[in-house]
Amino acid sequence: MRGSADFERVDGGGGTTLRFTGNLSLACLRDLPDRLNAIEGDVARLDLSEVERIDTVGAWLIHRFARDHGSTVEGLEEDEQHLLDQVAAAEQPIALARKPADPFTRTLGEVGDAVFVAIHTLYGLLGFMGATVIAFWNVFTHPKRFRFNATVHRFEVVGVSALGIIGLMSFLIGIVIAQQGAVQLRQFGAEVYTINLVGRITLRELGVLMTAIMVAGRSGSAFAAQLGTMKLTEEIDAMRTIGVSPMEALVVPRTLAVVLMMPLLGFYASLVAIMGGGLLCWISLDIPPVTFIQRIREVVPLTDLWVGLVKAPVFGAIIAISGCFQGMQVEADAEQVGKRTTTAVVQAIFLVIVLDAFFAVFFSEVGWI
Repeated sequence: MRGSADFERVDGGGGTTLRFTGNLSLACLRDLPDRLNAIEGDVARLDLSEVERIDTVGAWLIHRFARDHGSTVEGLEEDEQHLLDQVAAAEQPIALARKPADPFTRTLGEVGDAVFVAIHTLYGLLGFMGATVIAFWNVFTHPKRFRFNATVHRFEVVGVSALGIIGLMSFLIGIVIAQQGAVQLRQFGAEVYTINLVGRITLRELGVLMTAIMVAGRSGSAFAAQLGTMKLTEEIDAMRTIGVSPMEALVVPRTLAVVLMMPLLGFYASLVAIMGGGLLCWISLDIPPVTFIQRIREVVPLTDLWVGLVKAPVFGAIIAISGCFQGMQVEADAEQVGKRTTTAVVQAIFLVIVLDAFFAVFFSEVGWI
């Protein structure tokens, strides 16, 4: 058929030459690929000077044959040579899919990755904590850098705005503790010790712990989202450009507000929880409020109050630093804001519980039990 691709073999003159004719396009190749595959040995040259037309498939056929037989391609016009060069440049080895690892190896790898991420995050958090301490020292030595209005605003956001939800939560927790304690103690005829349970556990542990969890959910997440958005919109970079330290302008007011408000919120939560427990004792156990208060004064040592007040600012510092640290880590896109906000809350709550366990052991060793 006219225009069909064909070639003839010419031996001699320094090696074998294949002289191609016709149309080297997909529609006209016919049995050319099979005939080329049947050729064995080296071929010195491929002469394409008499080729009428060549497309991508024909160019790939010529390139593959020249690659496998060590041939040089001659006789192409500029556009045809450019097509051949592009086909040759597009040849890239394809990586074969690796065989899936067995479940044990995959699980071990995931555990290793998680440990590495945890260590890297802890290292970054410690570094950020050091930077926060340095920023506090700079503000202390240069009082004019202290942003009073920003700090007072954080007092309102962290403390005043949280009174309602913390009070409701603490009141209900006090009721639950009293109800569950009364049910269990009734089996031994010791319902009166419900007062001991409510008083000690709220002042010593649950008051400040539940407050820390609520503040981490409200304020820690807000800090991460706010700083993450500012990082994404390059506001923090702009602050550095004009000579304003983001640590002093953004992190210090937030951290200071949470550290100072946590003892007050923790004490407030403990009192409201005691009120909730007292209400249930009055209704369910017929213990009048006067008796309840008198009993609280007798059985709850002052050290329980100091335990809660000592832990509260430490929890506040951890919550604020975790939130600000995760916000500062936002990069690239808006999706990072949501991820870092979630990480800030989880990280803060985890560290608070870990520290609470250390405090429990410490206060037990010093005799505050």
